[in-house]
Amino acid sequence: MTHPANSSEFDTDVAIVGAGPVGTMLAILLGQKGKKVTLIERWTTHYGLPRAVTYDHEIARILASLGIDSETDPAINFHDELYYWRNRDGQNLQIVDWKSQSASGWRVRYWFNQPLLEKRLLKIAGDIPEVTVLRGWDGVALDQDSAGVTLSIKQNPEEYGPDGDRKVIRAKFVAGTDGANSFVRESLGIENEDKGYFFDWLILDMVPGFDYCASRPQDPAQWQLCDPKRPTTIVPGGPGPIEGGPDRRRWEFMVLPGESVEDVQKEENAWKFLKPWGLTPENSELERAAVYRFQARWAKKWHSGRCMIGGDAAHLMPPFAGEGMCAGLRDAVAMGWRLNAILEGKTGVEVLESYSSERIEHAKHYINFSQELGSIICISDEQEATSRDAHMIADLKERDDQPVPTDICHLGKGAWCDESAHAGELSVQGVVEFKGAKDRFDQAVGQGWALIGYEADPLAALTAAQREQLQSLDGFGVQVGAPGSQTEVIDTEGTYKAWLEDIDAKYVLVRPDFYVAITANTAENLQSRFEKVMSALHLDTAVAVAAE
Repeated sequence: MTHPANSSEFDTDVAIVGAGPVGTMLAILLGQKGKKVTLIERWTTHYGLPRAVTYDHEIARILASLGIDSETDPAINFHDELYYWRNRDGQNLQIVDWKSQSASGWRVRYWFNQPLLEKRLLKIAGDIPEVTVLRGWDGVALDQDSAGVTLSIKQNPEEYGPDGDRKVIRAKFVAGTDGANSFVRESLGIENEDKGYFFDWLILDMVPGFDYCASRPQDPAQWQLCDPKRPTTIVPGGPGPIEGGPDRRRWEFMVLPGESVEDVQKEENAWKFLKPWGLTPENSELERAAVYRFQARWAKKWHSGRCMIGGDAAHLMPPFAGEGMCAGLRDAVAMGWRLNAILEGKTGVEVLESYSSERIEHAKHYINFSQELGSIICISDEQEATSRDAHMIADLKERDDQPVPTDICHLGKGAWCDESAHAGELSVQGVVEFKGAKDRFDQAVGQGWALIGYEADPLAALTAAQREQLQSLDGFGVQVGAPGSQTEVIDTEGTYKAWLEDIDAKYVLVRPDFYVAITANTAENLQSRFEKVMSALHLDTAVAVAAE
């Protein structure tokens, strides 16, 4: 179908370019709310080999909203251990907290098999009538106006040759989740902020024929060997291909200065690297071998008009914090609730400004943290490594070997009130009882714009006009109280009581992406802060557009 550039006729509400986990997640979040979505992927077949292998508690919370339970799912497992960085003598240089239960109600860290999880997400998306998946298509041109976006696509010449079919899609919005070489980002003329961080690493995804962790009880399940002779990463790779059988494992070996990438990734060299770890062609399967260039960069802007970017199209980070795919899925959720609200006439299109401002700063935090961790391990000079070891061992001793936390990170300025304690951070989540069900709050009560009052009616603390605003966002208010109280939601483990007492708050407004928009200890504070957040959502603009 062909449309003039300024046509008001639309083929779809949102065209998403790139059907990896980020684009597919966004398609699900929109399709489940009844939006018409066209999900475009350049390859006709699904990529069946591992890439990302780990995600954090926030992603577990997001997946739970789709019915995927990270505690019991066959594609996912966990290791309740700290994450160690050790020198070649076995001394700890750094310890990262991947062992704790997070405040958001899930374990800090999970391990998974990406092909299995992606297939699950694609199946969920494919079962939504409003989602159309086009495989084997590339974006070739993008033109937007005040009403929408005209996207031209053609069949991937690598699979169909130079004479493949072409289509023109008219969409209200376009999301580019199309990887590091993003067509959408390039079409929008968005530049990258590059930290000049480049290291090549050989990634080996393995299926041992034995229980690897049991065979090496002296080693942590997840750790970094900071040996200048060959910096090495050793981590889980999620469940193995046989249910109940050995888990997958991943090794990453740094390509040293002067080495040839082509030589390093030859299969015979892969087995040489693995031999000291007890893996041979006779007892293990080499599932995937590839050299990746670790980089640290982000796009200077994540939206332009009616177009957005997310995932690797918007940011690249070294893998040492395990946050690359996590950041992308956060992007999908952040885009999803905004696009749903705009398309439903609940907020103004200007709310996309806060997508860029919030997500860029959040992603930069993890990029910088990942680069800091990378600076520990990516040292191949003996003298520099010796100096590093002495400095870091002393620092670790000074803080009594306490691990570094990884789950406290602020959004950049946006649709949350910076006068509120804890606002802009991921909300705490506890186990509650509600209408006879006992579960985490999200599953027992629900998610969205959730206004919580501790042993106080939160809706009564708003003005009548504010209650209408909350209702217009499909938001809800609930009263949480201690066991034995008459509140509708029972705080079974005292999680909400402890959290709100700690930040001196009685009320909290949680957004659809689980981030805190407001905390307040009086009705007056709640009302004034609520007004600021509603203003940031541009509700007045949405009302004016609807009236027109």
